[in-house]
Amino acid sequence: MHSQNEMKQMVLLLLQSSGKIYQKVNKVFARKAKGVERITTTTSDGIETSNQAKPGDYIVKNQTDAEEEYVLTPIKFRSRYIYKKRSKAGFSEYQPTGRIHAVEVNKRLLKKFGVKTRFYFIAEWGSKMVVKEKDFLACPIGGNEIYRIARKEFFETYRLE
Repeated sequence: MHSQNEMKQMVLLLLQSSGKIYQKVNKVFARKAKGVERITTTTSDGIETSNQAKPGDYIVKNQTDAEEEYVLTPIKFRSRYIYKKRSKAGFSEYQPTGRIHAVEVNKRLLKKFGVKTRFYFIAEWGSKMVVKEKDFLACPIGGNEIYRIARKEFFETYRLE
């Protein structure tokens, strides 16, 4: 399993040189964590990763078919989303402002990792994250982290700039 630092070394230059720039276009629902919460991110193809929110972190729910949830620190959240309106069940709706470099995981990239169909790495928050063929590896513009976006959710959420 690759560490986040290994992923940065292996993928960051590829993303910046060959990756395309995408804008997140779907609004999200979000709420602040009131206590410590374990959030499991589940996409249409299964469990992707998990993370532990601390009080004040944001629990973000994408407006996709899977309604996958994930955790962001307040600094990251405020840099990527703008408040739109109150919603239901303690959530509010936000407009994304984030842009990413992303590259599709193809056979050539899988071969670079020495696998045929999938591999795992440690996400920035310290949990295991799965990557499958045809998913996307991404890094926020100006950011310094690598994460996976499942294929179906990628096309439900992002548009090429």
